[in-house]
Amino acid sequence: MPVLVVTGTNTEVGKTVVTAAVAAAALAGGRSVAVLKAAQTGVGPDEPGDAAEVVRLAGAVTAAELARYPEPLAPATAARRAGRTPVHPHEIAERAAKLATEHDLVLVEGAGGLLVRFDAAGGTLADAAGLLRAPVLVVTSAGLGTLNSTELTVRELRGRGLDPVGVVIGSWPADPGLAERCNLLDLPDVTGVPLLGAVPGGAGRLAPAAFRAAAPYWLAPRLDGTWDAEAFHMREARIRAR
Repeated sequence: MPVLVVTGTNTEVGKTVVTAAVAAAALAGGRSVAVLKAAQTGVGPDEPGDAAEVVRLAGAVTAAELARYPEPLAPATAARRAGRTPVHPHEIAERAAKLATEHDLVLVEGAGGLLVRFDAAGGTLADAAGLLRAPVLVVTSAGLGTLNSTELTVRELRGRGLDPVGVVIGSWPADPGLAERCNLLDLPDVTGVPLLGAVPGGAGRLAPAAFRAAAPYWLAPRLDGTWDAEAFHMREARIRAR
């Protein structure tokens, strides 16, 4: 898996923190890692973006960014309003492929959801994943509404002939309710792909050393971690029963 595309079911579901956790777990396993942020929106020219946040949390990661736009909008809209050149899927694929010749793992982080547009022609992260023939990791939320959005994202990936490698919950609450606990079982059932991790809410606020030490415990072996979905569900059930 030299390239892994990381998408979300929506914005603000924890893609960057999950990307950092995957990077940290891979680094702990002795692999070299690069992260590519295809289009960064909502930050100024000298402000740290998502790729820089991955480096801060995960450590010795090569960070790359194709373009950034000042307004926090979909990349195609942000590029148009800024009067700047948009990013095209083939450019994402080409940069990721080059990074893959120099690293064991390249993480390509999208913007928003899978079908958010990068250019006026309607190019998306899904198109870039298709050009790369890369598996796609879906980051989703824990609570109500997640089953529908996650299933739709996985269906779209399969409809395009892409490989949805699994789902990671981007922010698991410290005090989950009934919906969150049920979704642990229902997400793999409705999507047909495995649940590959659950990152604790607020993990991005941890000190980098603590984040790196904990990251493998949040992710399944498929992502270089030790997390087990069944054991996690049983632990949560025991906590609730106290």
